[in-house]
Amino acid sequence: MKRSIILILSITGLYGAVLHAAAWSVNNFLMTGPKAYLTYSSSVAAGAHSGMEECKFQFGWERWNCPESALQLSTHNRLRSATRETSFVHAISSAGVMYTLTRNCSLGDFESCGCDDSRNGRVGGRGWVWGGCSDNVDFGERISKLFVDALETGHDTRALINLHNNEVGRLAVKATMKRACKCHGVSGSCSIQTCWLQLAEFREIGNYLKIKYDQAHKLEMDKRRMRAGNSADSRGATAEAFHHVHATELVFLEDSPDYCTRNASLGHHGTEGRECLQTGKNLSQWERRSCRRLCTECGLRVEERRTEVVASCNCKFHWCCTVRCEQCRQLVAKHFCTRRDATAVPPNHTKRRNKGHKR
Repeated sequence: MKRSIILILSITGLYGAVLHAAAWSVNNFLMTGPKAYLTYSSSVAAGAHSGMEECKFQFGWERWNCPESALQLSTHNRLRSATRETSFVHAISSAGVMYTLTRNCSLGDFESCGCDDSRNGRVGGRGWVWGGCSDNVDFGERISKLFVDALETGHDTRALINLHNNEVGRLAVKATMKRACKCHGVSGSCSIQTCWLQLAEFREIGNYLKIKYDQAHKLEMDKRRMRAGNSADSRGATAEAFHHVHATELVFLEDSPDYCTRNASLGHHGTEGRECLQTGKNLSQWERRSCRRLCTECGLRVEERRTEVVASCNCKFHWCCTVRCEQCRQLVAKHFCTRRDATAVPPNHTKRRNKGHKR
């Protein structure tokens, strides 16, 4: 059981500046709470992992690419970071945990939950009624809160920001749910439909939260009241900052650091050595600009390297029943960010680094 808890914490790595304190928090909850919660620990770990894999996909061609340090602790002067990127990590991990718990519930993996049939029999709209087996997101939400939010033991502004962003992730799961329907009627006339709600693909949730990341709101705190040392003033300043924040809006407190350059203390590797895309089929405009974003604008140059790739080709089906392929070798051009001459002046890096958030 302890191994499962450690796995959960090592995958998410989001909460708290001291790992053993967060570990004690979850361990204490599991030991004193209902024993049934132990059943869900593997699903929580799997959900947090799927969240971080989605994070890596969404930021694969950006300066900050959800590195391994995002899964552990991001500290600076013993303070947890609360950047735009941290907000996404909290949201996507929280969403992953809720999503996996909900899906496993629908698959019958837990004895304590089943379909959400609370709407069944009600008229949902013109020509359709609620029925079938809706995914039980209320169950997934409830259990994920117990695990994920329990890791946030602080009472400061950063803790409130983390809890808020956790909730944004859970709301994203609900906001992206799809209505599925089955037709009823004489001779397939579909005169009436029975409909239920089901989870969207997790990629859609990732896309949804990526938009929220781009639109994230920076909290402007009254620093004088925060430094006054009066806990009531501090709480009041925090409450005012959150007053105009919508429940579905990601929030952050600190500007993002310069992700172009390596910073070992913050766990940022910089963009030197990163692969970028210049050619290829079905590339998005964002992917096509990755070399400029990762290399040129960070004062690096783009280096082309030709790599030999071995892949199966000329496959033929033989009766019965095997497929035989040849091994074909092909030279593939890949592009990487490399350092310029030491005497060269980075052309755009200094000029661009402070213009908005660069990923």
